[in-house]
Amino acid sequence: MKIRSIEIGGRTIANNVFCAPLAGYTDFAFRKLCYSYGAGLCFTEMVSAKGLRYNSEATRALLRKDPSEQATAAQIFGNDPHIMRAACESESLAGYDIVDINMGCPVPKVFKNGEGSALMGDLSLAGAIISACKKSGKVITVKFRTGIAEDKKIAAEFAKMCEDAGADLITVHGRTREKYYAGEPDYAQIAAAKQAVGIPVVANGGVFSKEDADRLMDRTGADGVMVARAALYDPHIFAEITGSGKGKDVRGDIERQIADMLPVCGEKFTVVQMRKMASFYVRGMRGCAQFRQKLFAADTLSALEGVLDEIFAQGVC
Repeated sequence: MKIRSIEIGGRTIANNVFCAPLAGYTDFAFRKLCYSYGAGLCFTEMVSAKGLRYNSEATRALLRKDPSEQATAAQIFGNDPHIMRAACESESLAGYDIVDINMGCPVPKVFKNGEGSALMGDLSLAGAIISACKKSGKVITVKFRTGIAEDKKIAAEFAKMCEDAGADLITVHGRTREKYYAGEPDYAQIAAAKQAVGIPVVANGGVFSKEDADRLMDRTGADGVMVARAALYDPHIFAEITGSGKGKDVRGDIERQIADMLPVCGEKFTVVQMRKMASFYVRGMRGCAQFRQKLFAADTLSALEGVLDEIFAQGVC
């Protein structure tokens, strides 16, 4: 794929390789790591607009930013246009110029509440939400799927609605809600969405290598790609796709994330988060599977460091 800058509502993003919002993972320390490897734009974890309305401390914690972050987008979800606009205008989102609206989350709890991908079943409401958020003055992007069910794919129609309602960019996950994350992405549906609008379209789904990114771009004509689960297994994928030339340093990545999180989040939260992240980073490496149980048993920073010493002493990670 051709690596180039991308314009979003008057903002110039360094390149067209994005890191997806991933609940439980894309915190400020992980985003900083992804940016260091060449990601053009990262997104926060999915944040509840209602949670912001009620000033939830846990919700606000999801919006922590590192001082080095310049273009990070905040992703919010909800089904009330007024509450969604209020979230965009809230003090909690004051540090974010770009707000992404989640209209693709497939999980039952969100879907049953009429949020996330459920909004693909009500284009009128979805459009009202986008228009309301746009009135906040933020750059507005929307992430959605090809449809709710396999027998009713509406990527082009939904894309056009998003553009008409004021969205500055859309990301199309090439699977329906029924498919969750399984199977090959529907290239034709993403291509149809691209052909239906004049705003930038980012393709999402099935990117685990540079070859995957190239194929997704070639088959859809999209303006960029979004990397999701692959970034958890190997954040270095951004260097591979963009050709940044930065070498891979797994232990260094873990140590840098720990150093970034510790003074902000405290030891307990840092250990819980980083034993989870470390288990992803060493996944698939010869000889490391035996240490996963030890990683999750570590309950102090010193214990975590001890397990990491064991892993990397093997010389196989």
